Amino acid sequence: MRDYGLLGRNILGAGFDFDIHIKQGAGAFVCGEETALMASIEGRRGMPRSRPPFPANSGLFGKPTNINNVETLAAVSVILQKGGAWYAQFGTEKSRGTKTFSLAGKIERTGLIEVPLGTPLRTIIYEVGGGVLGGKGLKAVQTGGPSGGCIPAELLDTPVDYEHLAQAGSIMGSGGLVVMDEDSCMVDVARYFQSFTESESCGKCVPCRMGTQHVFRILTEITQGRGTPAHLIQLQGIAETMRKASLCGLGQTAPNPVLTTLRHFRTEYEDHMLAHHCQAGVCQDLALSPCENSCPLRMNIPRFIQLYQENRIEEAFLSVVLDNPLPASTGRVCQHHCGKRCRRQTLDESLNIRDIHRHIADAIYLSERFDRLVQHIAARKLEATGRKVAVAGAGPAGLTAAFYLALMGHDITVFDERPEAGGMLRFAIPEYRLPEAVLRREIELIERMGVKFVFNTRVGFDLPLNELADRFDAVFISIGTWKESSFSLPGTELKGVHHALTLLEEMSREAAAPIGRKVAVIGGGNAAIDSARSALRSGADVTIYYRRERKDMPAIEEETTAAEEEGVRFVFLAAPYRIIGDQDGHVRAIEVEKTRLGEYDRSGRRKPVSTGEIQRFECDTVVLAVGETFDLDFGKASGLELKKEGAIAVNRFTLETSRPGFYAGGDVITGASNVSTAMGYGKQGARNIDEGLMGEGRWAHLFPEFAYGQQVPVESCESRRHEAHALAPKLRILSNDEVVTGFTAEEALEEASRCLRCDIKTHVSAS
Repeated sequence: MRDYGLLGRNILGAGFDFDIHIKQGAGAFVCGEETALMASIEGRRGMPRSRPPFPANSGLFGKPTNINNVETLAAVSVILQKGGAWYAQFGTEKSRGTKTFSLAGKIERTGLIEVPLGTPLRTIIYEVGGGVLGGKGLKAVQTGGPSGGCIPAELLDTPVDYEHLAQAGSIMGSGGLVVMDEDSCMVDVARYFQSFTESESCGKCVPCRMGTQHVFRILTEITQGRGTPAHLIQLQGIAETMRKASLCGLGQTAPNPVLTTLRHFRTEYEDHMLAHHCQAGVCQDLALSPCENSCPLRMNIPRFIQLYQENRIEEAFLSVVLDNPLPASTGRVCQHHCGKRCRRQTLDESLNIRDIHRHIADAIYLSERFDRLVQHIAARKLEATGRKVAVAGAGPAGLTAAFYLALMGHDITVFDERPEAGGMLRFAIPEYRLPEAVLRREIELIERMGVKFVFNTRVGFDLPLNELADRFDAVFISIGTWKESSFSLPGTELKGVHHALTLLEEMSREAAAPIGRKVAVIGGGNAAIDSARSALRSGADVTIYYRRERKDMPAIEEETTAAEEEGVRFVFLAAPYRIIGDQDGHVRAIEVEKTRLGEYDRSGRRKPVSTGEIQRFECDTVVLAVGETFDLDFGKASGLELKKEGAIAVNRFTLETSRPGFYAGGDVITGASNVSTAMGYGKQGARNIDEGLMGEGRWAHLFPEFAYGQQVPVESCESRRHEAHALAPKLRILSNDEVVTGFTAEEALEEASRCLRCDIKTHVSAS
């Protein structure tokens, strides 16, 4: 927002263009543009000058001069009309009155707003602005225009006044307030604002003129993947020098976007430099395509899609499975991060990538070509190294690490406390979502790479870590989060109360379902939905109770919709109050307290607030699906450094723990997550373990060269998005048969043809 003040308006016609960032009130901080403006009025060259003296003491023609902007003068007229006491009732003790902002960026309602000074950022964004556009996660808010600072979501309760913004490293500035969501790259944001201040610098003083140039160059190198840790030291030093030594407000505040992003988003800088990865996918030199960049496994999605379009399904399968050793499983249960970033949705709807790669995987796993392709993959194994690696945990992360480590020639043994491999894929995800036969086929491929399994063995207890250290050259810990989160609720000791994971595991072992005829499920995540649908298939009448609204549920949307179609009932805005039992100690009913939505929390969801109204529902079974956590007993016994919440602490780039030779990945370092994210850590762990053992990077040797078309479609396919076929709801609940049956070959081909090939980058010459 440009605001030139009365004097500025008088000389704009003479070709001057100034951005003035000043504080309301006489004698406040005055920028160099204003001293330059006074010099012009005096008939001299319009250049900033050193201060003191300040204009309030010696300004225009050496006289005390009061320079205010239009916003200040607008407030003065109201104060004269209604009095100072009336105006002082707004704002805070030190920052009186109101402030006008230009609310812009990734927010539902943009425009000019006026709020009392001291209003929290959270209130402005969610109550005034309607929240982040598209319901995405908030990353940061930039205040003060190009010279303002970036305030992270963790500081959303910051009151918007001069003092608190300064503490956060920002300024009020020109009244700009830009909202940035999870798709924003904070390094690129800093580079963008620095490009503006560089072009605006007048050149009067060296710190500003040269400083903005050097900072912009360094930021550009970082976004292009050419940054080094030394660059962070340089950025900090140059920015601090600019702030202290520049003559005017432009140079003094220009470093704010850089300093605040270094302060609050340093990990993003490190990701760009050390992992060559831009999480937001904005920096195109660090990403193949938006879908590949957002995939935790970094699958080359455009490659297998193009190979499939060229009718080269065996090569498409090789492309898929070498990027993702569990493609049939993830093709059924992945939360498809890739689709959320697909650029096809700017035309109509995102590409259904998950079901395309599921179709490719099924076409091989369920055919006679499977054996031949297993041999082809095994032929890519590097020469045996003689090194032994243990993997603790046979879930998604552990299976992924074992697959890649075996391909790199190491002797791999996987230990798990359960009788079969698969982790939550096998024992927590129901058969109707992921058939056991499909998972076993994938595990067979991993076994045939030479991976050995030892079951019914609890690492850290049956097999101490010291023994692992003696027997193996490296250890990868991926035991997951199988413990139920603690949940204080009267009546949980009654017969008929079950934890979701325990119940799902019992059902997966084909045991008789220990549930009654009327089931209450508490929770809103995937475990709650899976428990409810499984109970429904056992003939129960099922209701899910959730303390927020449906749109706030963390469960996969299509699974929630499927549960509704099958007959699961939902009671929203209902927090569990107590479980009531009969005289024999069996569950008889559940009481819930009706809630209402209050203020917004850090996740962007409104907090449920108790109303005191209690409702009673008859039931004979209660399932607690309130989250999973770490095995704290293992953590304490391991001797490894732990985070405050109990997760294993690791170097986030190498996944090394505090004990030499021990690595960790998956839910045990992040908390309960999802299959693809866990597998991404398994892949990262395997690469780093191999490099640590062999002293060199050998990752690229695993992957063959694929030759495939590199042409952008001349015209985009006009087909709409295809959805996988599903059984009718009335048929689903009669058995555990797989609900979603996938694409036909023709549907998969047509869906693949919708790809825009964002991986192909063309550079158009200016000539």
